[in-house]
Amino acid sequence: MTSGTDIEANSSGRTNVGEHQLCPPYVLITPAHNEEAFIAQTIESVINQTVLPVKWVIVDDGSTDSTAAIVSRYLPKYPWMEMVQRSPRQDRNFAGKVHAFNAGCERLKGLEYEIIGNLDADVSIEADYLEFLLRRFTEDERLGVGGTIFIEEGYSSERHSFEGHYHVAGGCQLFRRRCFEEIGGFKPNKGGGVDWVAVTTARMMGWKTRAFREKRFFHHRHLGTAKRGALAALYDYGERDYYLGGHPVWELFRVAYRMTKRPYIFGGLSLGLGYGWAMVRRIDRSVSNELMAFHRGEQMRKLGIILKSLLTFRRVDSFKVLPD
Repeated sequence: MTSGTDIEANSSGRTNVGEHQLCPPYVLITPAHNEEAFIAQTIESVINQTVLPVKWVIVDDGSTDSTAAIVSRYLPKYPWMEMVQRSPRQDRNFAGKVHAFNAGCERLKGLEYEIIGNLDADVSIEADYLEFLLRRFTEDERLGVGGTIFIEEGYSSERHSFEGHYHVAGGCQLFRRRCFEEIGGFKPNKGGGVDWVAVTTARMMGWKTRAFREKRFFHHRHLGTAKRGALAALYDYGERDYYLGGHPVWELFRVAYRMTKRPYIFGGLSLGLGYGWAMVRRIDRSVSNELMAFHRGEQMRKLGIILKSLLTFRRVDSFKVLPD
C-alpha cells in the first residue's frame, strides 16, 4: 500500500500532504450511492487540492447507476485514490452510510495519518479548502472536528441555521484521529443524525468542534430531499429533532422561525408535526441520556441569548449565538 511520502506531485503540480510540513497527513472516505450526477465534480475538487490526501477511499455503496464507472476512470492516474464496491442492499437507511464508511476505514490500516475526513459525494470545494482546514488543526491541538459553512441553491448554513459555529456539517467533516477514536467513530443510527451525534459527542467529551466561515463548500443536492419533497423532508427533520433528544421549547422556537421561510407557514407546520407525532408515539431515541442533557443545555443557552437579543433590539448572529 502506498504511503503519503511515496506519492509524487500529480500532473497538475499538487503535492501530497506528506510534503507539507505545516499540514498534518490526512485521509478521506466518501460513501457514494447513485451519485452519477455529482461525483465527478467532487473528484475534480479533490484532485485539484493544493494538499492531497495520503489516501482517498470512495466506497460505492451498491450503486445501480454509473457511479462506479465514473470513479474508475480516475483510478489509473491517481494512485492515492481507491474504490471499494459493496453489494446492493434492499434496506436503505442512514446506518448504511456508516457501514460504507467503516468499509473504507478497513482500507486505511497500516497508514500513518493524523486527520480523517468524511466527504460526501455531492459537494464541491475550492482548491485550498482542505489545506485551510488542516492548518486549523495545526494551530489548535484541542480542535477535534473541523469544517466550514456550506451553501446550497437558496440556502446558507451561516445565515439560515441556528446550529452555529460549534456544529460541523456532515458534507465535509475532518476529525483529528485521536478524537475520532475516542468517540468511537460514527454510530449506525437508522433514523439519521449520524454526523450530528459524532460532532456533539466530541464536544461533550471536551474536544473543540468548529465550522469556519472563511471557507465554504457547495452542496449540490438540497439536504434531505434526495427522494422527497420539501415538506416531507421538513417533517422528517422534526421527527429527527425528537429522535436526537431536542428540547420541546427549542422546537417551538424552531417551528415559529421556520414558518417565516419558504414554504411559508406550511414548512414550520410540517417540522412541528414531525416532532409532535414522534413525541406522541414516543419513538426510541438513539442518544444517551448524557448526550441528550448536554444537547438540551446548549439549546436552552442559545435560546436565552436569542431572546435577550430580541428584547434589547440587537441583531442576532445565528452562526455565533454561543460565544467561544
